[in-house]
Amino acid sequence: MIRVIACGRMREKWMKEGAAEYLKRIGAYDRIEVTEVADEKAPQSNSDAENRKVKEIEGARLLRAIHENEYVILLDLAGKTCSSEGLADKIALLQTRGQSRIDFVIGGSLGLSDELIRRADDRWKISDNTFPHQLCRIIVLEQIYRAFRIMNNEPYHK
Repeated sequence: MIRVIACGRMREKWMKEGAAEYLKRIGAYDRIEVTEVADEKAPQSNSDAENRKVKEIEGARLLRAIHENEYVILLDLAGKTCSSEGLADKIALLQTRGQSRIDFVIGGSLGLSDELIRRADDRWKISDNTFPHQLCRIIVLEQIYRAFRIMNNEPYHK
């Protein structure tokens, strides 16, 4: 079972449709679900202390969604990059080792709480570029789908 746990809701219709398409495709290979937790309002006028508090609140919400035995791959700009083949290898290795629950966790727009970072089993930087969190979710779903195609020796676009 794979879960994408994300801070905030998808708002744009085309993004919802894109995510739904990848969820359907992934469903042919494994159980997958998306868990959304509420994001906090963070006006640009926030102080650094207020922004830290927002990250702590969002981090606590994300942590409550993570179960004890789940392997957590945290999307993090300070994480390591990984090719599509590398992600496929990682998922296959985890499944071979009996890790049946893998969570991909996407934090809020201000970043990640220290507690959430400490909970992560792995930290994945999907790109040097910055993406809106909603689009990031679609990219993660696409990469999970691509990983399953690779693991099953099925063609995919390079």
